[in-house]
Amino acid sequence: MGIKRALVSVSDKTGVVEFCRELSSLGVEIISTGGTKNLLAKEGVPVIGISDVTGFPEILDGRVKTLHPAVHSGLLAIRDNEEHQRQMQELELDYIDLVVVNLYPFQETIAKPDVAYEDAIENIDIGGPTMLRSAAKNHAFVSVVVDAADYSSVIEEIKSGGDTMLETRKHLAAKVFRHTAAYDTLISDYLSNVTGDPLPERFSVTYEKIQDLRYGENPHQKAAFYRKPLAPAGTLTTAEQLHGKELSYNNINDANAALQIVKEFDEPTVVAVKHMNPCGVGIGTNVLEAYQKAYNADPTSIFGGIVAANRTIDAPTADLLKDIFLEIILAPDFTPEALEILTKKKNIRLLKMGEFGSAKERQSTLAVTTIEGGMIVQESDVHSVDVADLKVVTDREPTAAELKQLLFGWKVVKHVKSNAIVLAADDMTVGVGAGQMNRVGSARIAVEQAGEKAKGAVLASDAFFPMGDTVELAAKAGITAIIQPGGSIKDEESIKAANENGIAMVFTGVRHFKH
Repeated sequence: MGIKRALVSVSDKTGVVEFCRELSSLGVEIISTGGTKNLLAKEGVPVIGISDVTGFPEILDGRVKTLHPAVHSGLLAIRDNEEHQRQMQELELDYIDLVVVNLYPFQETIAKPDVAYEDAIENIDIGGPTMLRSAAKNHAFVSVVVDAADYSSVIEEIKSGGDTMLETRKHLAAKVFRHTAAYDTLISDYLSNVTGDPLPERFSVTYEKIQDLRYGENPHQKAAFYRKPLAPAGTLTTAEQLHGKELSYNNINDANAALQIVKEFDEPTVVAVKHMNPCGVGIGTNVLEAYQKAYNADPTSIFGGIVAANRTIDAPTADLLKDIFLEIILAPDFTPEALEILTKKKNIRLLKMGEFGSAKERQSTLAVTTIEGGMIVQESDVHSVDVADLKVVTDREPTAAELKQLLFGWKVVKHVKSNAIVLAADDMTVGVGAGQMNRVGSARIAVEQAGEKAKGAVLASDAFFPMGDTVELAAKAGITAIIQPGGSIKDEESIKAANENGIAMVFTGVRHFKH
């Protein structure tokens, strides 16, 4: 049947003049609205106004213009249905064979700082999605384009055969419904946030593909990297890769784990991560000292790991970083001298994150975990404690130096897979026990890793002690203070063991399970 009439109405004018000029040269009649019509006319492209088709003016500041039977009958009529043909002829209606529409810029509008609610609502497109859905539903006969990236391939098919192929129309229709679904999800998210209903009765998510990945967690698994619309700065989805191979699925997971830990700290901090668990965390007066502590915390496990810093990587730090194999280094920035040093290593990935902001400014977001047949959603864990939140439960109170290390350890243990135990001393981790089936097992691993460094260190536990064995183990290793949530029915057993061994213990009242 071929494409004889096209309806074009776009907010993103990229390439539309050239596309319509090509359509016109192929004998396609172009119908348009508002700003698109004015642009095409100005550029000398023959165009018919929508009012000339509907016989009805655009009204209500353009809110009503395409919502008309003359438009939607032309889109929805089944071309080989005799009754549809009869009705179209009887009512003197014409078919529309091609729809080119993209929508009011709702995402761009709500991305503006302090956007007014009224402005957001005004940028909810009604006619555009309706036309797209009508055309996409009737893709057996109608071509529909929502993305300027498809202009050239559609034109080529029309040139070669007078129409697009059915398989092309199916792909274009699927793209339309993905587009309108994402558009509606953004609107529902915005309104849910405005009304204070973050966990509604129906939960939709939408993400934009950043890139395909070579494979997933293992080579036999397909994978891709997606970004949430309006993703905040200082996240992996907005990072600038300055050097190195493409990120892998495991790289992204590990790098995100490292980033979340380093964001806990305002002072110069470096975090080393392996398999989503920290193997070394250090605080220093500068990034060099912080890295040295993170490295010395576990010189073995850092090999092949991820390093995250919350300060710009300078040349002295880069000189040390280049001496070991690392998958990724991420930081707010890199000095030119540091880049010169590190880019000599062909495969290392360097990610410029931009500024993270203060740890206290971190906002909770919704974390989504898929399960077979569904998903579970929760607020992200951005809870923090300070000295005023701690409850001393032992006869001996921790010293000021111990308190500092306890709070440091607490920030780290929050990000270790449960059951989690972290030993800390001198502003660095000295032992990490992660992911064991019982708490004392994690403690044994942390103590064994620390060795002699356990003497005089403090211990942080992500959840309460179900019995006193962890305290007894800590005492034998020379631990002097413990921070834990408390809340076990056997708290008194742990407190008694701590008192008997001269250990100071504080409760936070908050646990940090991380599965």
